[in-house]
Amino acid sequence: MNKKKVLVICGTGVATSTVVMQKLKAFLRDKGIDASLDQSKVSDVLNKADQYDLIISTTTVPPSLQEKVINAVPLLTGIGKEQVFEQIEAKLTT
Repeated sequence: MNKKKVLVICGTGVATSTVVMQKLKAFLRDKGIDASLDQSKVSDVLNKADQYDLIISTTTVPPSLQEKVINAVPLLTGIGKEQVFEQIEAKLTT
């Protein structure tokens, strides 16, 4: 199976995406899922979106990208994070 490419984005590419990256790395390691992770800001995503299998975002993204984006805000709040991790796992293991 090809290694999946994941892009984690937030408004600036620094604060919340860094928190999500740490949680995502730990989750993927625990599940044994081998994926390539990159981090960026939302303004860069239109130029790069087609290079990724999945985009995990803590901010609003353009409608054209909605189908490959998972909202990561629950990973920051802790409320609903299990469902987000299930979505991520499903996207990366199919």
